[in-house]
Amino acid sequence: MKLKPLADRVVIKMVETEETTKGGIILTGNAKEKPQVAEVLAVGPGGNVDGKDVTMHVKVGDRVITSKYAGTEIKMDGEELMVVRQNDILAVVE
Repeated sequence: MKLKPLADRVVIKMVETEETTKGGIILTGNAKEKPQVAEVLAVGPGGNVDGKDVTMHVKVGDRVITSKYAGTEIKMDGEELMVVRQNDILAVVE
């Protein structure tokens, strides 16, 4: 099954974070923060959203940083994905 986001929505998949610190300390599940770096899987068309013209600035394959508690989590084909608005994306990682 494939997701096609509408308007200014973007489908992302969170990227796994390393489980050890630079000093070699292994972090338990409780000590790790929620990852904020994600890969863009699908991008909506933009257009007129809430009376404002929206141009999409991200593309499929971009790595982005999102707001910590943004979006809606969904599970599809065994994968955990998120659907966020473009304005919940803070930066593109280059």
